Amino acid sequence: MEHNPAAWLAAADQQGPGNLLRIVLVVMVVGCVLTGWFLLRGYKKDD
Repeated sequence: MEHNPAAWLAAADQQGPGNLLRIVLVVMVVGCVLTGWFLLRGYKKDD
C-alpha cells in the first residue's frame, strides 16, 4: 500500500457515502441515548 496522501484521498472518494452514513448513524444513536437519559432522569424517585 502506498503512503501517498493523494492516493489515500482518491481511494476514500471511491467509497461513496459510507463514512458520512456511519457518522450520521453514530450521531443519531448518541442523540437518542442522551434524549432518553434526559427524559427518564425526571422519573427517578428520590427516596
